[in-house]
Amino acid sequence: MINVLIADSHPIVRLGIRQVLDHASGFEVIADVSSTTELFETLGKVSPDVVMLEMDIPEINGIATLRKLKQDFPNTKVLMYSGQSEDVYALSTIRAGAFGYLSKTADVEYIRSAVKKVAEGNMFITNELAQRLAFDEGTQKPRRFFRKLSTREIEVLKLLASGKRNKEVAEGLNLNEKTVSTYKARLMRKLNVDNLVDLLQQAKALELY
Repeated sequence: MINVLIADSHPIVRLGIRQVLDHASGFEVIADVSSTTELFETLGKVSPDVVMLEMDIPEINGIATLRKLKQDFPNTKVLMYSGQSEDVYALSTIRAGAFGYLSKTADVEYIRSAVKKVAEGNMFITNELAQRLAFDEGTQKPRRFFRKLSTREIEVLKLLASGKRNKEVAEGLNLNEKTVSTYKARLMRKLNVDNLVDLLQQAKALELY
């Protein structure tokens, strides 16, 4: 039996995933939570084989939550999922310690296969993403830009693109404002821009809006 914990801010999504897993043999959803506070409180009481973690879980950035989870509960495997671009976030989450990435646009059947594969200690990405990652050139512009950026730089860029100020970015990622300014300067250099407006245009090209 694969024990699963679902962490998602949307009740209807949690219910839908629970039904998909509970109605299949070999799976049991032992808990579902709507925030990072609930997530870590619950992990102190139960030991799931797999945590399905929404990228945009409230309170703490999804990747920051993933890092903390891997630090505090190193034996728990995490399957990240999101409506955001796979080109950007799949590699970002895997680098941060996730065992797989699932887009919310994927077929329902992927949920069970993804959870099973992750529970077995294997990596999971969709076939479509695997094919895209096989190419370095062509039309993969967002991913080519992404290859230049570290996971932390992508986190900073995403928050800036969402309209956050340096102070809010610092608070969201548990950094100081000076460090955020350093990341912003590094992003401008790597993406070959010299002002915030152009930087946010690059964020749009990376599908971070």
